[in-house]
Amino acid sequence: MMADWTWVVYTGLEVLIALVCCLGNALVVFAVCVGIKGALHEPTFCFVVSLAAADFLVGVAAVPLAVLLDGWVHLAPHLCLLLSCVVLVLTQASVLSLLAIAVDRHLRLQTPLSYQKLTRPSQTWLTVAICWSLSCILGLTPLFGWNNFSTMAPPCGKNESNELPVPVAPPCTFLSTISLPFMVYFNFLGCVLLPLLAMTLLYVRIFWSLQGRLRDSTPQARVSLLRERRLACSLALVLFLFAGCWMPLHVMNCLLLFWGPQTVTKGAMYTGILLSHANSAVNPVVYAYRIPKIQQAYANIWRRVLAVMSGRCGEQRGERAGSGSRIRWTESVESVNPAVEVSSRINPPQNL
Repeated sequence: MMADWTWVVYTGLEVLIALVCCLGNALVVFAVCVGIKGALHEPTFCFVVSLAAADFLVGVAAVPLAVLLDGWVHLAPHLCLLLSCVVLVLTQASVLSLLAIAVDRHLRLQTPLSYQKLTRPSQTWLTVAICWSLSCILGLTPLFGWNNFSTMAPPCGKNESNELPVPVAPPCTFLSTISLPFMVYFNFLGCVLLPLLAMTLLYVRIFWSLQGRLRDSTPQARVSLLRERRLACSLALVLFLFAGCWMPLHVMNCLLLFWGPQTVTKGAMYTGILLSHANSAVNPVVYAYRIPKIQQAYANIWRRVLAVMSGRCGEQRGERAGSGSRIRWTESVESVNPAVEVSSRINPPQNL
Protein backbone atom coordinates (compact mmCIF):
# COMPACT_ATOMS: atom_id res chain seq x y z
CA MET A 1 0.00 0.00 0.00
CA MET A 2 2.85 2.37 0.83
CA ALA A 3 4.46 1.59 -2.52
CA ASP A 4 1.20 2.45 -4.29
CA TRP A 5 0.99 5.83 -2.55
CA THR A 6 4.63 6.51 -3.37
CA TRP A 7 3.94 5.89 -7.04
CA VAL A 8 0.79 8.05 -7.00
CA VAL A 9 2.66 10.98 -5.44
CA TYR A 10 5.56 10.50 -7.84
CA THR A 11 3.25 10.44 -10.87
CA GLY A 12 1.34 13.52 -9.72
CA LEU A 13 4.56 15.49 -9.25
CA GLU A 14 5.84 14.35 -12.64
CA VAL A 15 2.66 15.63 -14.32
CA LEU A 16 3.09 18.99 -12.57
CA ILE A 17 6.76 19.21 -13.58
CA ALA A 18 5.90 18.33 -17.19
CA LEU A 19 3.33 21.14 -17.39
CA VAL A 20 5.74 23.69 -15.92
CA CYS A 21 8.52 22.52 -18.26
CA CYS A 22 6.36 22.90 -21.35
CA LEU A 23 4.80 26.26 -20.47
CA GLY A 24 7.92 27.84 -18.99
CA ASN A 25 10.35 26.85 -21.72
CA ALA A 26 7.89 27.63 -24.51
CA LEU A 27 7.68 31.11 -22.98
CA VAL A 28 11.50 31.35 -22.98
CA VAL A 29 11.75 30.42 -26.67
CA PHE A 30 8.97 32.86 -27.59
CA ALA A 31 10.48 35.64 -25.45
CA VAL A 32 13.93 35.30 -26.99
CA CYS A 33 12.79 34.82 -30.59
CA VAL A 34 10.05 37.47 -30.59
CA GLY A 35 10.47 39.67 -27.53
CA ILE A 36 14.20 40.52 -27.83
CA LYS A 37 15.18 42.35 -30.99
CA GLY A 38 18.14 40.74 -32.73
CA ALA A 39 18.52 38.06 -30.04
CA LEU A 40 19.00 35.28 -32.56
CA HIS A 41 22.11 37.07 -33.84
CA GLU A 42 23.70 36.83 -30.38
CA PRO A 43 25.35 33.45 -29.72
CA THR A 44 24.47 33.31 -26.03
CA PHE A 45 20.74 33.65 -26.70
CA CYS A 46 20.94 31.06 -29.48
CA PHE A 47 22.39 28.56 -27.02
CA VAL A 48 19.78 29.57 -24.41
CA VAL A 49 17.10 28.74 -26.99
CA SER A 50 18.79 25.38 -27.59
CA LEU A 51 18.80 24.67 -23.84
CA ALA A 52 15.17 25.76 -23.51
CA ALA A 53 14.21 23.49 -26.43
CA ALA A 54 15.87 20.53 -24.67
CA ASP A 55 14.06 21.41 -21.43
CA PHE A 56 10.76 21.72 -23.32
CA LEU A 57 11.26 18.25 -24.80
CA VAL A 58 11.92 16.92 -21.30
CA GLY A 59 8.37 17.96 -20.40
CA VAL A 60 6.92 16.64 -23.66
CA ALA A 61 8.80 13.33 -23.92
CA ALA A 62 11.20 12.49 -21.09
CA VAL A 63 8.77 12.91 -18.18
CA PRO A 64 5.92 10.89 -19.77
CA LEU A 65 8.41 8.18 -20.74
CA ALA A 66 9.84 8.08 -17.20
CA VAL A 67 6.35 7.38 -15.85
CA LEU A 68 5.50 4.92 -18.61
CA LEU A 69 8.81 3.03 -18.49
CA ASP A 70 8.45 2.16 -14.82
CA GLY A 71 7.34 -1.39 -15.52
CA TRP A 72 3.79 -0.46 -16.55
CA VAL A 73 4.08 -1.47 -20.20
CA HIS A 74 5.35 -4.59 -21.94
CA LEU A 75 7.39 -3.74 -25.01
CA ALA A 76 9.80 -5.47 -27.32
CA PRO A 77 13.35 -5.03 -25.93
CA HIS A 78 14.59 -2.93 -28.85
CA LEU A 79 11.62 -0.55 -28.62
CA CYS A 80 12.07 -0.27 -24.86
CA LEU A 81 15.75 0.49 -25.39
CA LEU A 82 15.00 3.15 -28.02
CA LEU A 83 12.51 4.94 -25.75
CA SER A 84 14.96 4.81 -22.84
CA CYS A 85 17.63 6.45 -25.00
CA VAL A 86 15.41 9.50 -25.56
CA VAL A 87 16.12 10.62 -21.99
CA LEU A 88 19.86 10.27 -22.56
CA VAL A 89 19.72 12.32 -25.78
CA LEU A 90 17.89 15.21 -24.08
CA THR A 91 20.23 15.16 -21.08
CA GLN A 92 23.25 15.29 -23.37
CA ALA A 93 21.71 18.16 -25.36
CA SER A 94 21.37 20.15 -22.14
CA VAL A 95 24.97 19.44 -21.16
CA LEU A 96 26.38 20.44 -24.55
CA SER A 97 24.21 23.60 -24.68
CA LEU A 98 25.56 24.61 -21.26
CA LEU A 99 29.10 23.90 -22.48
CA ALA A 100 28.52 26.02 -25.58
CA ILE A 101 27.28 28.90 -23.40
CA ALA A 102 30.37 28.70 -21.18
CA VAL A 103 32.73 28.62 -24.18
CA ASP A 104 30.90 31.56 -25.75
CA ARG A 105 31.20 33.73 -22.62
CA HIS A 106 34.88 32.81 -22.29
CA LEU A 107 35.63 33.71 -25.92
CA ARG A 108 33.72 36.98 -25.61
CA LEU A 109 35.84 38.00 -22.64
CA GLN A 110 39.25 36.63 -23.63
CA THR A 111 39.23 37.32 -27.39
CA PRO A 112 37.01 40.38 -27.90
CA LEU A 113 38.67 41.39 -31.18
CA SER A 114 38.13 38.08 -32.99
CA TYR A 115 34.87 37.24 -31.18
CA GLN A 116 32.64 38.77 -33.87
CA LYS A 117 34.35 36.75 -36.61
CA LEU A 118 34.11 33.53 -34.62
CA THR A 119 30.45 33.95 -33.70
CA ARG A 120 28.58 34.84 -36.85
CA PRO A 121 24.91 33.68 -36.88
CA SER A 122 25.59 30.92 -39.42
CA GLN A 123 28.48 29.58 -37.34
CA THR A 124 26.44 29.82 -34.16
CA TRP A 125 23.56 27.77 -35.54
CA LEU A 126 26.04 25.31 -37.00
CA THR A 127 27.39 24.87 -33.47
CA VAL A 128 23.84 24.27 -32.19
CA ALA A 129 23.33 21.64 -34.89
CA ILE A 130 26.63 19.96 -33.96
CA CYS A 131 25.60 19.91 -30.28
CA TRP A 132 22.33 18.16 -31.07
CA SER A 133 23.99 15.74 -33.49
CA LEU A 134 26.56 14.76 -30.86
CA SER A 135 23.75 14.42 -28.32
CA CYS A 136 21.98 11.93 -30.58
CA ILE A 137 25.18 9.94 -31.18
CA LEU A 138 26.14 9.80 -27.49
CA GLY A 139 22.58 9.24 -26.25
CA LEU A 140 21.85 6.46 -28.72
CA THR A 141 25.09 4.58 -27.98
CA PRO A 142 23.24 1.73 -26.16
CA LEU A 143 21.51 0.88 -29.44
CA PHE A 144 24.91 -0.17 -30.83
CA GLY A 145 25.56 -2.85 -28.24
CA TRP A 146 26.19 -1.43 -24.76
CA ASN A 147 22.95 -2.63 -23.20
CA ASN A 148 21.42 -5.39 -21.09
CA PHE A 149 20.14 -7.60 -23.91
CA SER A 150 22.69 -10.31 -23.17
CA THR A 151 21.40 -10.67 -19.59
CA MET A 152 17.69 -10.39 -20.40
CA ALA A 153 15.70 -13.62 -20.35
CA PRO A 154 12.14 -12.89 -21.47
CA PRO A 155 9.46 -14.85 -19.56
CA CYS A 156 7.54 -17.46 -21.47
CA GLY A 157 3.85 -18.24 -21.58
CA LYS A 158 1.88 -20.97 -23.26
CA ASN A 159 0.05 -20.91 -26.53
CA GLU A 160 -3.63 -21.82 -26.91
CA SER A 161 -2.91 -25.55 -27.19
CA ASN A 162 -0.72 -25.41 -24.02
CA GLU A 163 2.08 -27.25 -25.79
CA LEU A 164 4.95 -24.90 -26.68
CA PRO A 165 6.17 -21.92 -24.63
CA VAL A 166 5.61 -18.54 -26.26
CA PRO A 167 7.99 -15.62 -25.45
CA VAL A 168 6.29 -12.79 -23.59
CA ALA A 169 7.66 -9.23 -23.68
CA PRO A 170 9.01 -8.35 -20.21
CA PRO A 171 7.99 -5.18 -18.34
CA CYS A 172 9.86 -2.23 -19.80
CA THR A 173 12.01 -0.30 -17.34
CA PHE A 174 14.96 2.01 -17.88
CA LEU A 175 17.53 -0.11 -16.08
CA SER A 176 16.25 -3.35 -17.62
CA THR A 177 17.69 -2.25 -20.97
CA ILE A 178 20.31 0.44 -20.15
CA SER A 179 23.27 -1.13 -18.36
CA LEU A 180 24.60 0.39 -15.15
CA PRO A 181 28.25 0.27 -16.35
CA PHE A 182 27.20 2.38 -19.34
CA MET A 183 25.37 4.87 -17.08
CA VAL A 184 28.31 5.22 -14.68
CA TYR A 185 31.44 4.93 -16.82
CA PHE A 186 30.27 6.40 -20.11
CA ASN A 187 27.27 8.64 -19.40
CA PHE A 188 28.18 10.01 -15.97
CA LEU A 189 31.98 10.14 -15.97
CA GLY A 190 32.52 10.80 -19.67
CA CYS A 191 29.45 12.71 -20.90
CA VAL A 192 28.31 14.61 -17.80
CA LEU A 193 31.04 14.95 -15.18
CA LEU A 194 33.88 15.78 -17.59
CA PRO A 195 31.95 18.62 -19.34
CA LEU A 196 30.82 19.93 -15.94
CA LEU A 197 34.42 20.14 -14.76
CA ALA A 198 35.42 21.92 -17.98
CA MET A 199 32.56 24.41 -17.56
CA THR A 200 33.48 25.04 -13.94
CA LEU A 201 37.07 25.80 -14.98
CA LEU A 202 35.83 28.18 -17.70
CA TYR A 203 33.60 30.11 -15.30
CA VAL A 204 36.41 30.33 -12.74
CA ARG A 205 38.62 31.90 -15.41
CA ILE A 206 35.78 34.23 -16.47
CA PHE A 207 35.19 35.53 -12.94
CA TRP A 208 38.91 35.79 -12.23
CA SER A 209 39.42 37.86 -15.38
CA LEU A 210 36.40 40.06 -14.68
CA GLN A 211 37.55 40.74 -11.14
CA GLY A 212 40.97 41.86 -12.35
CA ARG A 213 39.52 44.07 -15.06
CA LEU A 214 37.06 45.71 -12.65
CA ARG A 215 39.93 46.81 -10.40
CA ASP A 216 41.75 48.55 -13.26
CA SER A 217 38.76 49.78 -15.31
CA THR A 218 37.54 53.28 -16.01
CA PRO A 219 34.02 54.30 -14.89
CA GLN A 220 32.70 53.91 -18.46
CA ALA A 221 34.14 50.41 -18.88
CA ARG A 222 33.07 49.41 -15.38
CA VAL A 223 29.37 49.54 -16.31
CA SER A 224 29.88 47.10 -19.19
CA LEU A 225 32.01 44.76 -17.07
CA LEU A 226 29.44 44.72 -14.28
CA ARG A 227 26.75 43.81 -16.82
CA GLU A 228 28.98 41.04 -18.15
CA ARG A 229 29.59 39.73 -14.64
CA ARG A 230 25.86 39.70 -13.85
CA LEU A 231 25.12 37.67 -16.99
CA ALA A 232 28.00 35.29 -16.22
CA CYS A 233 26.66 34.82 -12.68
CA SER A 234 23.20 34.00 -14.05
CA LEU A 235 24.52 31.45 -16.54
CA ALA A 236 26.82 29.92 -13.91
CA LEU A 237 23.76 29.56 -11.66
CA VAL A 238 22.00 27.62 -14.41
CA LEU A 239 25.05 25.35 -14.63
CA PHE A 240 25.25 24.70 -10.89
CA LEU A 241 21.51 24.03 -10.68
CA PHE A 242 21.94 21.45 -13.41
CA ALA A 243 24.79 19.80 -11.52
CA GLY A 244 22.91 19.89 -8.21
CA CYS A 245 19.73 18.42 -9.68
CA TRP A 246 21.40 15.62 -11.67
CA MET A 247 24.20 14.61 -9.33
CA PRO A 248 22.02 12.69 -6.81
CA LEU A 249 20.63 10.42 -9.53
CA HIS A 250 24.10 9.66 -10.90
CA VAL A 251 25.40 8.98 -7.38
CA MET A 252 22.56 6.50 -6.87
CA ASN A 253 23.51 4.78 -10.13
CA CYS A 254 27.05 4.42 -8.77
CA LEU A 255 25.68 2.91 -5.55
CA LEU A 256 23.56 0.46 -7.53
CA LEU A 257 26.56 -0.60 -9.61
CA PHE A 258 29.11 -1.02 -6.81
CA TRP A 259 26.96 -2.03 -3.80
CA GLY A 260 23.84 -3.57 -5.26
CA PRO A 261 20.10 -2.75 -5.42
CA GLN A 262 19.63 -2.89 -1.64
CA THR A 263 21.54 0.38 -1.22
CA VAL A 264 18.91 2.55 -2.97
CA THR A 265 15.22 2.49 -2.05
CA LYS A 266 12.42 3.02 -4.52
CA GLY A 267 11.47 6.30 -2.84
CA ALA A 268 15.04 7.60 -3.09
CA MET A 269 15.19 6.70 -6.77
CA TYR A 270 11.89 8.47 -7.42
CA THR A 271 13.22 11.55 -5.60
CA GLY A 272 16.36 11.58 -7.75
CA ILE A 273 14.34 11.28 -10.95
CA LEU A 274 11.98 14.08 -9.87
CA LEU A 275 14.91 16.32 -9.01
CA SER A 276 16.55 15.76 -12.39
CA HIS A 277 13.33 16.60 -14.23
CA ALA A 278 12.64 19.61 -12.01
CA ASN A 279 15.86 21.17 -13.28
CA SER A 280 14.18 21.71 -16.66
CA ALA A 281 11.32 23.56 -14.95
CA VAL A 282 13.59 25.82 -12.86
CA ASN A 283 15.62 27.36 -15.69
CA PRO A 284 12.85 29.69 -16.99
CA VAL A 285 12.50 31.11 -13.47
CA VAL A 286 16.26 31.79 -13.32
CA TYR A 287 16.10 33.56 -16.69
CA ALA A 288 13.20 35.70 -15.48
CA TYR A 289 14.92 36.88 -12.31
CA ARG A 290 18.54 37.04 -13.42
CA ILE A 291 18.74 38.09 -17.10
CA PRO A 292 17.34 41.62 -17.66
CA LYS A 293 16.64 41.24 -21.41
CA ILE A 294 14.59 38.08 -20.91
CA GLN A 295 12.90 39.63 -17.88
CA GLN A 296 11.87 42.62 -20.00
CA ALA A 297 10.67 40.33 -22.79
CA TYR A 298 8.54 38.40 -20.27
CA ALA A 299 6.99 41.67 -19.07
CA ASN A 300 6.22 42.80 -22.64
CA ILE A 301 4.57 39.46 -23.45
CA TRP A 302 2.37 39.58 -20.35
CA ARG A 303 1.39 43.18 -21.10
CA ARG A 304 0.31 42.17 -24.59
CA VAL A 305 -1.66 39.21 -23.25
CA LEU A 306 -3.41 41.37 -20.65
CA ALA A 307 -4.15 44.04 -23.26
CA VAL A 308 -5.73 41.46 -25.58
CA MET A 309 -7.75 39.97 -22.72
CA SER A 310 -8.94 43.38 -21.52
CA GLY A 311 -9.87 44.32 -25.12
CA ARG A 312 -11.98 41.20 -25.50
CA CYS A 313 -13.66 41.81 -22.15
CA GLY A 314 -14.40 45.41 -23.24
CA GLU A 315 -15.95 44.18 -26.50
CA GLN A 316 -18.14 41.69 -24.62
CA ARG A 317 -19.28 44.38 -22.18
CA GLY A 318 -20.05 46.69 -25.12
CA GLU A 319 -22.11 43.99 -26.83
CA ARG A 320 -24.06 43.30 -23.64
CA ALA A 321 -24.64 47.03 -23.12
CA GLY A 322 -25.84 47.42 -26.72
CA SER A 323 -28.27 44.53 -26.46
CA GLY A 324 -29.57 45.92 -23.16
CA SER A 325 -30.20 49.36 -24.68
CA ARG A 326 -32.15 47.76 -27.57
CA ILE A 327 -34.35 45.87 -25.11
CA ARG A 328 -35.02 49.00 -23.04
CA TRP A 329 -35.87 51.00 -26.21
CA THR A 330 -38.38 48.38 -27.31
CA GLU A 331 -40.01 48.23 -23.88
CA SER A 332 -40.35 52.04 -23.72
CA VAL A 333 -41.96 52.23 -27.17
CA GLU A 334 -44.39 49.46 -26.32
CA SER A 335 -45.40 51.20 -23.10
CA VAL A 336 -46.18 54.44 -25.00
CA ASN A 337 -47.97 52.91 -28.00
CA PRO A 338 -48.93 49.25 -27.81
CA ALA A 339 -49.68 49.32 -31.55
CA VAL A 340 -45.97 49.68 -32.22
CA GLU A 341 -45.29 46.29 -30.61
CA VAL A 342 -46.11 44.27 -33.68
CA SER A 343 -44.27 46.55 -36.10
CA SER A 344 -41.21 46.75 -33.85
CA ARG A 345 -40.94 42.99 -33.77
CA ILE A 346 -41.28 42.75 -37.54
CA ASN A 347 -39.10 45.76 -38.40
CA PRO A 348 -36.64 46.49 -35.57
CA PRO A 349 -35.05 49.97 -35.48
CA GLN A 350 -32.09 50.31 -37.82
CA ASN A 351 -30.23 53.24 -36.23
CA LEU A 352 -29.59 53.52 -32.51
